[in-house]
This record gives sequence, C-alpha cells and structure tokens, in this order.
Amino acid sequence: MKRSPADQLIIVNDSRRGFLRGFGAGSLVLAFGGGALARLVHAQEKKEEAPKYGGEGMPHGLRDDPHLFVEIAADGTVSIVCIRAEMGQGVRTSVAMVIADELGADWARVKVKQAPGDEPKYGNQNTDGSRSLRQSFAALRRAGAAARTMLEAAAAAAWAVDVAEVKTGVHEVVHAKSGRKMTFGELAAKAAALPAPKADTLKLKAPAEFRYIGKGKTNLIDGADIVAGRAQYGIDAHLPGTLFAVVARPPVYGGKVASFDAAGADKLPGVVKIVPLDTTPLPSGFRPLGGVAVVADNTGSAIKARAQLKIQWDAGPNASYDSLAYRKQLEAANRKPGKRIRDDGDVDKAFAAAAKKVSADYYVPHLAHATMEPPAALAQFKDGRCEVWACTQAPQAAREEVAKALGLDADKVTINVTLLGGGFGRKSKPDFIVEAALLSRQLGKPVKVTWTREDDLVNDYFHAVAHSHFEAALDKSGKVSGWLHRIAAPSIGSTFGPDPKHEGSFELGMGITDLPFAIPNVRLENPEAAAHTRIGWFRSVYNIPHAFAIQSFVAELAHAAGRDHKDFLLELLGPDRAVDSKLADGVEPWNYGEDPAKYPIDTARWRRVIETVTKEAGWGRKLAKGRGLGLAAHRSFVTYTAVVCEVEVGDDGTIVIPRVDIAVDCGPQINPERVRSQMEGSVIQGIGLARYGEVSFKEGRAEQTNFHQFQILRMNEAPREIRVHLVAHEDFSQPLGGVGEPGLPPVAPAFVNALFAATGKRVRELPIRGQLKPATAEKAA
Repeated sequence: MKRSPADQLIIVNDSRRGFLRGFGAGSLVLAFGGGALARLVHAQEKKEEAPKYGGEGMPHGLRDDPHLFVEIAADGTVSIVCIRAEMGQGVRTSVAMVIADELGADWARVKVKQAPGDEPKYGNQNTDGSRSLRQSFAALRRAGAAARTMLEAAAAAAWAVDVAEVKTGVHEVVHAKSGRKMTFGELAAKAAALPAPKADTLKLKAPAEFRYIGKGKTNLIDGADIVAGRAQYGIDAHLPGTLFAVVARPPVYGGKVASFDAAGADKLPGVVKIVPLDTTPLPSGFRPLGGVAVVADNTGSAIKARAQLKIQWDAGPNASYDSLAYRKQLEAANRKPGKRIRDDGDVDKAFAAAAKKVSADYYVPHLAHATMEPPAALAQFKDGRCEVWACTQAPQAAREEVAKALGLDADKVTINVTLLGGGFGRKSKPDFIVEAALLSRQLGKPVKVTWTREDDLVNDYFHAVAHSHFEAALDKSGKVSGWLHRIAAPSIGSTFGPDPKHEGSFELGMGITDLPFAIPNVRLENPEAAAHTRIGWFRSVYNIPHAFAIQSFVAELAHAAGRDHKDFLLELLGPDRAVDSKLADGVEPWNYGEDPAKYPIDTARWRRVIETVTKEAGWGRKLAKGRGLGLAAHRSFVTYTAVVCEVEVGDDGTIVIPRVDIAVDCGPQINPERVRSQMEGSVIQGIGLARYGEVSFKEGRAEQTNFHQFQILRMNEAPREIRVHLVAHEDFSQPLGGVGEPGLPPVAPAFVNALFAATGKRVRELPIRGQLKPATAEKAA
C-alpha cells in the first residue's frame, strides 16, 4: 500500500483568516496536516464500490491532511482541539500532552476542545482501529514544536537578540544572558504574525527533555469532571423543548412492519406522536432498521407506550436463523476443503509421514458490544440544517448518513461529539443518530433517541460467530511438520454489500494470513459462511476467534508432544525474522493499513513478550492441586501481547483467578498509565467474554435481552491481581503500535489453557459456563 505524502505544517494567523471560530483575534492558532492518518473503508473485492467509512481493521483508503488546532490565548491558556472521540481510553489527554510537551506548556493551563465531525477540515476522525496516536504522534509533535519555534522567534524579535539565545521554559520563553522572560500569553499575538517554520527546520525535543511524554504521570483531562458527574455523555444531551423517543425495531434482521395498531398507546400520558419509520433494504449498512417510533415528553412515557403497541412483523429472509443449526452448518463446512488461502510445502505428504496426528475444533459465538452507555443521540432539524449531539466514534460517517437521510448537503449537518460511555466499535455505526435526525425533522423539534439495554442487545451489530477446524502432523521428534486450519465465519462485508460468504482479506489478516509459525507445510482454508444477522466490528474484531483457536490448539499440540507450552510456542516461532507469507492467488496480505517495511511481522517481538510474561509470572513454578497456569500470545494492530493466567478451580467448579500477567510491546509508550489501563481493561473484558459472552438466535431473534442473560464479569469474579509489563522502547522516533485492542485476543486462550492445566479438561468452545463440571453449575468465585 502506498504511503501518503509527508506531513506538512500550516501556520494560520486567525486575525487574517477566521476559519477557527471561537478563538480570539491576535491569538496564535496552529494547524497541521498528517498524511499517515487514514480512514477505514469497506472494500471486499476491488470490483465492488466501497462505502466511505468502516471500522477497526478494515482496509483503508488514505485521507490526507487531517487538521488539529492549537490556540494560545492572551491569558496564556493553551487550547487544543481533539479530533478523536473519548470513550475511556484517554485520547483527549494523550493528544493534548504530546503537543503540550513539545510546546513547553504547563499542563495546568491546557484545555481540550472536541472537534465536530468535519472531514474537509479535519480529515479522518474515526476513533477505531487502535490508531489515534499510532498515526498522528509525529504530526502532533511537529505541531507543538512549530508553536514553540514561533514563540521563541517572537521573543527574540522583541528583545532584539539572536533566536539561538532564547529557549522555551515552562509556559514562558527565557533569554538566558539577560534573565528576561516573556509568558506564552504575552507572546501569542506577536507569534501569530510570524511566517510558518518549514517542517524540515523544526527541532523536536530529545526524550530526556520530555515532561509528559512517556512519563505516565499526567492527570486525565476529563478525570475530575467524570468523577464529579459533570462530564457530558450522549445520553445527557438536552435542549429546551426536547422530545424523547424510543423505537420498536424489527426483532429479526431484514424484517419489517407488516401492520401496527397504536390504539391505546397514543393516549397514554406524555405521548406526543407515534411515527412509523421506513425499513432499510438489506444490506442495511449504517442506516436504521426501521420500525415504529414513540415520541413523548419523557423517555419513561415513550417506553411505556411502546410496550402497548400491537405490531405484526414480517420477519423477512432471516426468520429461520438458528444458532445451533448454523453451528452445525459451520462444522459441516469445515469438514471438507474450502477456499484456499495459503498453501506452503506439501501438507498431504506431511500428514502421510506423521508420527502422530492431532485434530481439534473451536467455536466462538456471536457477541454484543453492551457498552455501559447504550446508543443515544439528540438532533435538532431547523431552517434546513441539522445539528446533532451524540456519543459517536465516527462523526464523519454520522454526518454523511444524516445528510443522505435528510436530503441535505453535508455542510448543512453538524455533528457534536460528546464523551462516550464505552464504544468497542458499536458507536462507529450511526444508525441511532439518523433515527434522531429523521424524527426531529418530522416533529419540528429537537428529539433525543435513547436505546434501552434490550434495544442494544437485540439490534446490535453483532460480532461474528466463528468455527475453526485444525489438524496437525507431528514428526518423531515432536515437532509440527504439517498444519491445516479451516476457519468459517460470516464477514462484516455482508452488512455493507452483497454477502461475500468468506472472510475478507482484512479479516483473514487478523491472525490467519499473518500466522508467524515456522512450519514447513501449512494449508489455510476459508469455507463459505453466509451471514444471517447484522455483523459489525467489535473490539479487536476477528482477532478474538482467531487467537482463541490458534493459541488453544498450540497448547494442545504442546501437550500431545509432551513439551512445555512456552518452549513449544517459542520453537514454533522459529528464528528471529520478518515473516513473509506466500498467499494464494486473489488473497491480499493485510497489515492494519501499515507499511510492512515499517511494521513487519517480527518474530523477535513475539518472542520478547512471551519471554517477558512467562518470566514475570513465574512460569514453571509448582502449584497446588486444582491450580494451573495458561499461556497465549498474539499480534494485532501492529502490537504484540502475551498473557499468563493463573486459575484455581474448586471441586464444585468454582473458578478463582489469583493473578493475570500481560506483557505488551506497542513500541514507545506515549502515555504508559493509559497503556496499563487498557491492558487491565482487556483482561477484565476478555475473562468476562470467555466465561459468559454469547448471543444466540432462535427464529431469527437474539435470545439474550439484558444482563441477566448476556452477563458481564462481576467484581468477585475478576482477577485478584493484574500485572502489566511494558516492553521498553527508549527511541521515540520508532513507530508506535496500537493499544486499545491488542490486549484482548490472548486473554481467553490463556484462561482456558490455565483451566486445562488445573483440571485436565479442555475448553474448546466459548463461553465456558459449566463446561468444567457438567453435573454442577459453575458458581461465582
């Protein structure tokens, strides 16, 4: 994939150009372009027309010149515009601290403003794919350095000294020889009048000069507001005269309203209007599913009235979707050859000569995002324009879809991004935002649409179900001489175009085509798997089922060979090298949109995280009966992670997790505290999904409707201790990896491998629930 042009700095004096509203005249305003920031788009085969937006891990078409603005006001306040959405990962803090560090700003005098969705102005704003810092760190540093350079030049001119004699301190510029000082606020207007420094003339700070970058000691910019309850989320948005709506949506994907009777419901207190919404034909993409909306003067009344609606549904083409039957279809598909993805050596010959053969199947069900804040959006359609306040990860996708639905030009739509109470990829899809916009136009007033938990679980963009079949040949020395993997799963592409019935290159690039093992004979196949519900990206995407299957099977092979799991896994990696897989014709390699020369699949980094985590966890130590250690490792979003999980299983099936260790190599760590928190969160979520995560379907409908059925991990079931081990990188010029998602994939396989070590029982399908003790229900620890 071609790289975009080198980033270019742009300095704008806002007294001459008023493109950045709200910043006072005479202040220093800085914008920069970043060529490496890309938006993700869906593109199944090159023959198809791709929609303009997509999610984590999808192939991306580059979007050049995204802009990030910095203002220094006359009082010295530094305001930084963040173009990414904040959903707990700390991006508003991390983006600001990079600029502030290069600038020399006092953190106590830094503010962050959230950018509205505006692609022509900012470029890509999608917050997904674990790339917010990965693809903007260098440009953020240059933005801060450019502002610092201009401030120093302004001070030198004011004092009539050589610019080499002045230096930026903390929120001031100092002339060392005379001891004179000028604050940022005093210099802002003078600096604004200066020409822009050229990018190749900028001097970036040495790591030894950093005050914030890499230190992990910077307070969250929104922390105090969140703790005090002042932070505004999408579900908090309100305008005078706001009406409130809930929607009865088709319970089966592709269904529609056959008829409905609102008698009684429309007479309930608070109800304003019952509004039918058009059904979107399949594939629905980002558009609403349709149904019947109830608009009231409060959300509670709308919910009560919705329950009184008498709706006859036409279930449509997916009315017979049944999870148990579909699993059998996947299993049947994996029992015979499928679409060839990779074929190294002579697999048939390896199996014919094998001293031992091992086979196993693994299954991961559909998952729901289940964010703590369900989807919510407030829209106001007025005077031919629409303004929205929403918890969205993709404001540009929202802007485009709202404009399309209302028949407006995009510049007539404003998307204001609130804080998000969790995202995980669900809030990249703006269907709930379009619902609010359509209802506001119809009612002529601001309308807030809120999804209940039941709405959220039943009408989600579900993570794909997946089934893997493995066969391996072991030679006389116990080494793997042949490897066959068949993976069947419906594709995200089915939601945005004709169902490809095979995983796309971007999905296969999450652990399948980038398999790092040094095995001489490898065959990878991808049988057909049609989609029967709305499939979307979920945190770490297809890395979840791929890592679970591959890392579980490696543990089984180690046991079959009579080898230590760690030693066996390291041997499979082979010598330190950059992996260059030869794929079948028509199968494209995929590397999270990054240049393989810059981000190779590096087995040395795989090895490093495995050795780090096993050393820190005390791998090989003796444990009491009923206790065990499990190991797994994975590469995703160009970051390497490895997990060791320690479990204790009681005679009654009770599971206790004394400790989990996770090692991560994401390149230089810009905000180590946030890296640690993301790894800790990944462990908690990964354990919860492994124990309980499942959405099943019967007659086309999701069977889980709330947290009593789609359980999340409780505090008493969480690991007693989580230890995060960051692989050090001192050179901040080296490329960054992703952080938000890579911690999740190895958690489940490490967990089930530990359960085997403790009990001797294999877990090959998720969720675990009562598999360890079929006769005894698993109890909370």
